[in-house]
Amino acid sequence: MPLGARRTGAITSISIGLALSLAVSACGGKTEKNTGREKGTPEVGYVVVQPTSVPITIELGGRTTAYQSSEVRPQVSGIIRRRLFTEGSIVRKGQTLYEIDPRLYVAATNEASANLASAQANAEATRVKADRYKPLADIQAVAKQDYTDAAAQARQAAAAVGQTRAALETARINLRFTSVPAPITGRIGRSLFTEGALVTASQTDPLTTIQRLDPMFVDIQQSSADLLALRRSLASGGAAPASAVVRLQLEDGSDYGQTGTVQFSEVMVNQETGTVTLRASFPNPQGLLLPGMFVRASFAQSIDINAFLVPQAGVTRDAKGNATVLLVGADGKAIQRSVTASRVVGQNWVITGGLKPGDRVITEGTGKAKPNQPIKAVPVGTKQNLTPPKQGDKKDASAGQTKG
Repeated sequence: MPLGARRTGAITSISIGLALSLAVSACGGKTEKNTGREKGTPEVGYVVVQPTSVPITIELGGRTTAYQSSEVRPQVSGIIRRRLFTEGSIVRKGQTLYEIDPRLYVAATNEASANLASAQANAEATRVKADRYKPLADIQAVAKQDYTDAAAQARQAAAAVGQTRAALETARINLRFTSVPAPITGRIGRSLFTEGALVTASQTDPLTTIQRLDPMFVDIQQSSADLLALRRSLASGGAAPASAVVRLQLEDGSDYGQTGTVQFSEVMVNQETGTVTLRASFPNPQGLLLPGMFVRASFAQSIDINAFLVPQAGVTRDAKGNATVLLVGADGKAIQRSVTASRVVGQNWVITGGLKPGDRVITEGTGKAKPNQPIKAVPVGTKQNLTPPKQGDKKDASAGQTKG
């Protein structure tokens, strides 16, 4: 090929390459310009907040306690002849648990009965004697002093009858005490004394223990400072009392299932721990709760009547950890406001300060909204309407594609 022709072809290739580069640049600039035009005001979703009543739920530790507990003790001294129950079983009130050797008490009862009969006979004789002396004393056949002495002896004999009758009743009671009954209905523990053991009425150790486990008490410890703050809030009208329905979390982290109620609160503070004991009662039909278990109790102690519920997505934290929300301003701009977010209830933050009734809190699109910048606010749940491009934009886009 001649040298001139080669030079002409090279110049032509360079010209075509430059033209293509200019065309691509033109298309790119047009695309960037269109992209810039597509960026508009961010669309966000908001909720209108109103004050509502929110239970103030607290969680405290507690210990389970038997509803009733009774130590079985002997009322008389003697040797245990028989044990009439199975350890760990349910016993009924009045059921005989132990039998103490009754022979001494049978003898004491018989002796008291004989003494009563003797006293009654003596009383009858002295009464008849006094009755006979009375008419004789009236006619001075006997000295009046003799009649007075006879009447006094009759009264003494009658008093002796009362004394011996009381002694007989005591002997009978002691005889009945040789059969040791169950004072309450409940589950009985192990026996601390066996057959043949000597027991006394003044011993320190009980024979056994009976506990009623249905229902069951839970003693909850609350700080006296928290209780004082609660009472002040109730007195000021910022909170209302709640029906204290209590839920339990067991030692393994599971929920107990049954709910209980707070029965009372003690009127004194423990000097060692600075706490006040609240007692709750729980049904325990399956015997799952046992005395001495550690549990976590949660319940609503009061109701905050001026709180706001805001979805968690609408509350953020700044670098210092303070809670903030974005509001829809009257001028269509986003406004940042600091709030007091005390706790979480379900999917919402409980806001106790910083909001007013009717405020529009942004909960959707918070990542696109910036403080003091224009926004397009719609209620939460509204479908976003995507505006189609204008006719001029379509032509420009087509021209750009053709040029490209």
